[in-house]
Amino acid sequence: MSEQKIAVVTGARRGIGFAIARALGLEGYITLLCAASEEAGGALRQLRSENIACDYIKCDISCADDRDKLFSFIGSEYGRLDALVNNAGVAPLERVDLLQTSEESFIRVLDVNLKGTFFMCQQAANLMIKTKGGRIVNISSISAYTSSVTRGEYCVSKAGVSMITQLFADRLAEYSIPVFEVRPGIIQTDMTAPVQKKYEDMIEAGLTPIKRMGTPEDVANCVLAACGGMLDFATGQVLNADGGFHIRRL
Repeated sequence: MSEQKIAVVTGARRGIGFAIARALGLEGYITLLCAASEEAGGALRQLRSENIACDYIKCDISCADDRDKLFSFIGSEYGRLDALVNNAGVAPLERVDLLQTSEESFIRVLDVNLKGTFFMCQQAANLMIKTKGGRIVNISSISAYTSSVTRGEYCVSKAGVSMITQLFADRLAEYSIPVFEVRPGIIQTDMTAPVQKKYEDMIEAGLTPIKRMGTPEDVANCVLAACGGMLDFATGQVLNADGGFHIRRL
């Protein structure tokens, strides 16, 4: 069994997931990056250039076989899991009006974002109970409570992630395993790049109190806070990485 702390970050090849993996690695975790792709791309090379201990495991979190293989690897290779960060998620393939949302798109988004996150929490929880410790952080979105009628299935999935966090925080409290939710706002990533100017204009007009888009590192800092041990008594807490978007203002 490894004595060094072990972290798993899903959806970690780029963007927010990569920033989280890097931040945890710099804190001394052996970081296992996961994504649905066969290869890690340049992610491992970048991390290893900073002397971060890391590995890459292919895992489509919507697939039970992939989840089983991931946790089998963790158990046999390390024997423990100190932090799970559920970052993997997909957006609708096409933004369409709520009245035209297809069942195919709805199922695809909820399979990954909701079902996948639920069962990743479940398997991590059972391992953490056996090894007597760990922390779980679920990355949701301001879409958990903000209506966007051209991507309703995404909003539904992220609202579900919020409840997953509450449920597991409640269930795992007796084992001293805290569970947190980090809600990113408008973050500079590949996903937002095509509409970055639109968002920048909205922010400048007052959409958020802090007048800039967030960075993946802003989200990663919230994850570090959740994994660092200082917030354990606040299990179930939501950390809003959103520049103050959640503040109700007149």
